[in-house]
Amino acid sequence: MIYRFRIILDIEEDVFRDIEIEQDSTLEQLHNVITQSFGFDGTEMASFYISDEQWNQGEEISLFDMSDGNQPVRLMNETSINDVVHEASPKLIYIYDFLNMWTFLVELAEITAYESGREYPNVMFIHGQIPDTPPEKEFVADDSLNLEEGNEGFMDLDEYDDLGFDEHWN
Repeated sequence: MIYRFRIILDIEEDVFRDIEIEQDSTLEQLHNVITQSFGFDGTEMASFYISDEQWNQGEEISLFDMSDGNQPVRLMNETSINDVVHEASPKLIYIYDFLNMWTFLVELAEITAYESGREYPNVMFIHGQIPDTPPEKEFVADDSLNLEEGNEGFMDLDEYDDLGFDEHWN
């Protein structure tokens, strides 16, 4: 079977690509098609994240293993697309270049039959041009932390005595 994805750059303007790829391709192959179709050189770090219907970021599937070895890491080259994307879970978040945070919303649009004579992966449609600079990201703190003075969870970092270490250790 062939998966048809719409990959949308997370910016105000409409910039997206429609891509066809075989369902048993790896996420690394999908990563390569995405970077090429948007004009990136593909040399930066990238990750896919499994997403729910509200585009909340879930489990990471990384291009490279950057962990310390204490926890297993899912890698793109070891993960088939159909292992993480299907009709019940059709969305992924893709982040390319963690310094610039190019963020893409990847959604399974359709599952179709393989067409003989067609090469896959296939970029079906291109709309819009990627901007010269990445969009500004707004990072919002989790309100559940309640780290304001007077709240139970607040820690004044100027109070060195309470931190449990010698400030002149070196």
